[in-house]
Order: sequence, then structure tokens, then C-alpha cells
Amino acid sequence: MIERSVIVYPPTKRAGRHVWVDGKPAGTVCSLRDLTELLQRAGWEGLDEVDVAELPVIEWHGGGPEVWSPWAHPWPASGQRQPDPR
Repeated sequence: MIERSVIVYPPTKRAGRHVWVDGKPAGTVCSLRDLTELLQRAGWEGLDEVDVAELPVIEWHGGGPEVWSPWAHPWPASGQRQPDPR
């Protein structure tokens, strides 16, 4: 049985996130939907966006499935205050 792997690299300033599937470059994606479609084309059938966000075989570098811009931070840095929503 072949062990599958996916690496999603940190967001770049211009092109989204580079993705490697099974040790080979597979493309660049700009959203969880793009990643889901890329994986389906690579033979990972029957996946939806929730499945992809939770798959333990995906290595997320530079942020998880909620980070698609190099300027997005999934949580505030230690000691930073959140802006008042009013």
C-alpha cells in the first residue's frame, strides 16, 4: 500500500500556496476549494473542503487551512490586543 502525502507551503506574496502531492510539485492554490479540486485531480476522490481541512496527512507550513495570504495571521501574536469591534 502506498502512503500518500501532501505538503502545502506558506503563502507567497503573488501566487497563493505551492502544493506537493506524493513528493512531486502539483500546483499552486489560492483557497481551500482550489486545494480540494487539485487533490481530486490527483486521484483523491470523494473529498470535500471539510475533509481536506482535517486530513492528517496534509502538512501545513506557514499556517493551516484558514491562511491563504502572507498577510493573514490565524491568531494574534502574543501580547497584541485585538481591535475593538465597535
